[in-house]
Amino acid sequence: MDSHRPNRIRFIVIITICLGLFSGATVGAFLALTRDLPQIRELENFEPSAITHIYSADQVLLGELFMEKRSIVPIGQFPADLITALVTIEDRNFYSHSGIDLKGILRAIVKDILAGHFAEGASTITQQLAKTLFLTKEKTLTRKAKEAILAFQLERRYTKDEILALYLNQIYFGSGAYGVESAAQRYFGKPASQMDLSQCALIAGLPQAPSTYSPLNHPDLAAKRRNLVLRVMRRQGLIDDNQYQAAITQPVRVSAQEKAAGAAPYFVQYIKPGLEAVVGPDLLYKGGLTVHTSLSYRLQQQACQALGKGLQQIQERRKQQGQTSSAPQGALVAIDVKTGGILAMVGGRDFSESAFNRAVSAHRQPGSAFKPIVYALAIAHGFSQASLVLDAPVVFKAGSDNKDWQPENFSKSYQGEMTLRYALAHSKNIPVVRLVERLGPSAVVQFAHQLGIGSSLSPNLSIGLGTSSTTLLEITAAYAVFPNGGISIPPFGVSEMLDRNNALIWRVKPSIRPALTEPQAAIMVDMLQGVIKEGTGQAAQQLNLPLAGKTGTTNKYRDALFVGFSPSVATGVWVGMDDFSPLGDLETGARAALPIWIEFMDAASADGAALDFTIPDNMKKTRINPLTGRKADENDQHAVTALFVKGTEPFD
Repeated sequence: MDSHRPNRIRFIVIITICLGLFSGATVGAFLALTRDLPQIRELENFEPSAITHIYSADQVLLGELFMEKRSIVPIGQFPADLITALVTIEDRNFYSHSGIDLKGILRAIVKDILAGHFAEGASTITQQLAKTLFLTKEKTLTRKAKEAILAFQLERRYTKDEILALYLNQIYFGSGAYGVESAAQRYFGKPASQMDLSQCALIAGLPQAPSTYSPLNHPDLAAKRRNLVLRVMRRQGLIDDNQYQAAITQPVRVSAQEKAAGAAPYFVQYIKPGLEAVVGPDLLYKGGLTVHTSLSYRLQQQACQALGKGLQQIQERRKQQGQTSSAPQGALVAIDVKTGGILAMVGGRDFSESAFNRAVSAHRQPGSAFKPIVYALAIAHGFSQASLVLDAPVVFKAGSDNKDWQPENFSKSYQGEMTLRYALAHSKNIPVVRLVERLGPSAVVQFAHQLGIGSSLSPNLSIGLGTSSTTLLEITAAYAVFPNGGISIPPFGVSEMLDRNNALIWRVKPSIRPALTEPQAAIMVDMLQGVIKEGTGQAAQQLNLPLAGKTGTTNKYRDALFVGFSPSVATGVWVGMDDFSPLGDLETGARAALPIWIEFMDAASADGAALDFTIPDNMKKTRINPLTGRKADENDQHAVTALFVKGTEPFD
């Protein structure tokens, strides 16, 4: 009997047990690693976070909303030089390995041992994608093992081109740019498809250290990294010497162009809460939506120019008066009369200095710009332009504050009886207060809300003088009712939203309600034309256009306004100081706000011949004396032409 046989059996048993334990440990470790791994098949429905683009009505990019600045493009739109450069520098065996490059790992281990630290990584493009999509950035052996398993699963499920497309659209390229397309726009101001060899090499060199090699932050390091990529490409015969020399001699030029150049920052800030309310913040900032707005980029530029010029002129006058403490502020908003769409919005002199939107958030007294609302209510109650109202001193007895109130005209003078047309054109205070007393302050408040003013208004006799605060957008929308035939349409900024596949997900449906009859609205248009033809807005006659509007000035020249309209555009301009201090001596609505309004409305009418205001059937124009309200004879030098419903015009 062989004496060594028991030893051999014992050895075999021990080896078998050890192998079993090792296999069990290996399987256990593998199961532990894979238990918490995400399911690769989830990528079938994966949609990376993408940029939401906001466009003007004339298709100019106004802004971008994003959590990660990324634009998704198919792989066929990337230059061949980019793919070649990226594979060459990041993963030269990409097209031959199965997710893990064993040769690359061995090469990296040797270099790390020689260097005494982690000198070179060995992650393939597939591993980098797996880490970005599914794992954290921690540097541990466990994470590397999970990364390798996921990379292997990705390679089994997807083609090389599909993996590369995900990588090119997903990886971070520095300076807030995720994906190659966003990086190309950010650094070069062009689509990735238009990048040349030098630019492709620069982009390909970024994933290793995006912040370090960003051409915005370190153009010198970006150039060195780009040149390294180009040298490797030349060494491997992927480009020739001429291409190499031409590419490395190109300076690293970063585009100064900001694609979302802040053309309408106040407007973009204004519409964002509404967008969030419709689709939610997650979809808005990650969903790659397309937002079409009502804003006209051309008119927006004109609005910025007109407001800036007007504010500069006011500032120069303030300096002449020794007022240098702070600069005046202003706002302009323009609305499409027929649709309610906002055409232009400027909320201040400089968004970078102050993001407070004075067109929609500043509640200021409108002064005499509120008077047309009272007159419109009077017209709705059966008054005509020729109806008489007394312009004479009056004292209203003490109310709850135990103080008598004696309103005054701005001119401190009084002219006795006059027509409603004359009182409005010359912005008389006493007549409008008497009208409020007759109509009832609460009725005025209710009617103002009916026209579209949402701010809280105090139902007192002074409401007709514009003592209750409103916003510029509100009062401009109220004026738009008059040229729109009496129809009130709430102003809006967003026309429609599309998802990332260009499918419609929301479209504006303005609520429309009648506030005046068509003849009543036409009479108000005619009366407000009288302000420009005969009263405080005469400077606007220089445009020789069909225009109507009203000045507004508050006590001590704290606010100056002009609100008015053409047949198609309603525009409001406000000028004032943020701290409510006076603008300056005689800085009235006619002096401070009207020039801005005139310049903008001139631009707004530049698209073609202006249509005149519509006059409904059964209406008639009659020459009247503006003080007596009687029909004027041919020799009356003070006569004005006013619009009436047939049968209500004066006959004597």
